[in-house]
Amino acid sequence: MIKYLGSKRRLIPAIVELVRQQGQGVTTVLDLFSGTSRVGHALKAAGYRVIANDQNAYAHTMALCYVQADAEDVVHDAERLLAEFARLPGRPGYVTETHCERARYFHPKNGARIDAIREAIAAKCLDPELEAVLLVALMEAADRVDSTVGVQMAYLKSWAPRALRDLELRLPEVLPRARHGKGEAHRLDAREAAGLAADLVYLDPPYNQHSYLGNYHVWESLVRWDRPEVYGVACKRVDVKARRSDFNSKRRCLAALAATLDGLAAPRWILSFNDEGHLPRAVLEELLRARGALTVASHANPRYVGAKIGIHDPSGARVGEVGHLTNREYLFHVVAGPRA
Repeated sequence: MIKYLGSKRRLIPAIVELVRQQGQGVTTVLDLFSGTSRVGHALKAAGYRVIANDQNAYAHTMALCYVQADAEDVVHDAERLLAEFARLPGRPGYVTETHCERARYFHPKNGARIDAIREAIAAKCLDPELEAVLLVALMEAADRVDSTVGVQMAYLKSWAPRALRDLELRLPEVLPRARHGKGEAHRLDAREAAGLAADLVYLDPPYNQHSYLGNYHVWESLVRWDRPEVYGVACKRVDVKARRSDFNSKRRCLAALAATLDGLAAPRWILSFNDEGHLPRAVLEELLRARGALTVASHANPRYVGAKIGIHDPSGARVGEVGHLTNREYLFHVVAGPRA
């Protein structure tokens, strides 16, 4: 899967085990802020029916691939099409012009191949699940040859060694249908999706001011293929300025989380949060205890890869060091009380 700020890769065993401990009454899990669908993918592998939700188009596409699509339905056609696309010569277009020449996220040779493959996918007019598998394959191939520190706020001044490698398409790890049923992928506001029927909800909302759309705008444009106008040295989509989340606002995030919790239909919740977020642990515990029986588990976790590399300016030059390389990840487990 793609490099991702806030990825729960190391926490997945603990999350899956906590869900398993809920017993046989939990068969359907709602992942309300699904991101790369890493958690949803792991829960699907464990047999749960997963309902994934995320407002960003790239995240919804990953959920279609990793949660909703089943291997028995899409893998044969995906392998055939990926082999076809792998033979395409590069054809410079929007990605090359915007993200290789105006910016330097990809080497132009790979940008031209991304353009050619993305146009070929669009021309096929495919079923959404199959198209999502191909788009995720392209996104992950591009991620393996990017020239960033892990987010798309900036790019490196000189090409990263991986950026000089040739783009290589690989089939994503699409799973067979889960034991408890076919998954779903939704693209709704979290407060709207909170009412979707499930036995347990996993919530991993944004923690701080860093917008996922702003950090992964290239993937948003690649998936939507809308060739947006861009701004700044980083060539971000202009709608990054307008599509802001209350969860990224220090002033509004508590009310947004409270409203989301109050809309949950499921009786059991797992909230993932860390100590770099706008909301301190004590505030979260007060919020959750008012709504049910609460237990908390704490885990040490290395910060994202960019923290190890250091602080860089928009041109990619290193300008400083981060203050710490480890944070605390909390898993808040709530069994909701009766509604008033």
